[in-house]
Amino acid sequence: MVALESISLFRQLSRPELQALRLIALERRFEAGQEIFREGAPGDGVYFVKDGLVEISAGSGTTRRVFSRLGPGEIFGEMSLIEHRPRSATATAAAAAEVYFLPRGELLPFIQRSPGLAFALLQQISHRLRELNQLHVRELVQAESLAVIGRFAQGIVHDLKNPLSIISLASEVFEMPGLSAEIRASSQLRIRKQVERISDLVSDILIFTQGSSAEAGLQTSDYGAFVVELLGDLRAEAELKSARIEMPHAPPAVPVRFDPRRLSRVFFNLVHNATDVMLNGGYIYLRFQCNGNEIVTEMEDTGPGIAPQIAGQLFEPFATHGKTHGTGLGLSLCKKIIEDHGGNIAVRSEAGHGAIFRFTLPLAK
Repeated sequence: MVALESISLFRQLSRPELQALRLIALERRFEAGQEIFREGAPGDGVYFVKDGLVEISAGSGTTRRVFSRLGPGEIFGEMSLIEHRPRSATATAAAAAEVYFLPRGELLPFIQRSPGLAFALLQQISHRLRELNQLHVRELVQAESLAVIGRFAQGIVHDLKNPLSIISLASEVFEMPGLSAEIRASSQLRIRKQVERISDLVSDILIFTQGSSAEAGLQTSDYGAFVVELLGDLRAEAELKSARIEMPHAPPAVPVRFDPRRLSRVFFNLVHNATDVMLNGGYIYLRFQCNGNEIVTEMEDTGPGIAPQIAGQLFEPFATHGKTHGTGLGLSLCKKIIEDHGGNIAVRSEAGHGAIFRFTLPLAK
């Protein structure tokens, strides 16, 4: 049996923070074989095993698969904190068990006030994703699919490193004594944005397994203001690889129907793709042009460019084309997102230039 303050995730919390945590933590007891939550149920919070044994499984009937067995101090149901979606698995008390339940609505504000806890939680999620990837790799080895899925699993872990690095740096700044309230607020905002990025990384897989509605989340907004607001985070991303983003002219202030979260994913994926091939750093240029009833966005890097024989295959799922890292989903996701917005995306190379990615979005009527 473990006390709440003995759980590794909470050991770095101060006494006032622990007291606040105890106020929102609920203790629940389950008999052996009793469900704690069912696959498909709303993700309303996160659990920690206080005592006993919990089994995580998915599927139905005789095809049910057990993913893991968790003992005292271990976390489960954690994806509900970064992704407000139904549960993807069922949790059952394998033996009589006691758990701590922390409701999502009360825990999220607590995490936002505690960058150290946010970073520790994301490390736990990263570890869990790595375990799941390894499980899938082992299963797919038996199905003779090791080469593809091995790269995919490795890429997921790699893609988590950038947001975790930014969270770590922002966390260190937040903890420094004597900082102004403005700088603390800026660090806290950066951490929240990276939490959202990790949620998007998880959603990458779900897009391909569950599909998505093309109209969901679309709203008419100022495209220029959206790009300007996004630019700071894009530059922080590029600087992790010693690259710089230049925007010679401000993007035009035109109305476009788009989903800000999904469209920002396109920008991040293209920046990540560019920095991944510019091994010694370089430049990324952003250009914009209104063309009839659409806005054209171009992103050009100073990398080696795209070989003509692979240009037509870049947007296919799992196509990494010689990169040492990456899931192979990034550019195919860009294509899907842009097409869901009614636009098109393409890539070209010109003599003396790197890769030039170009996508269009229709102007709102």
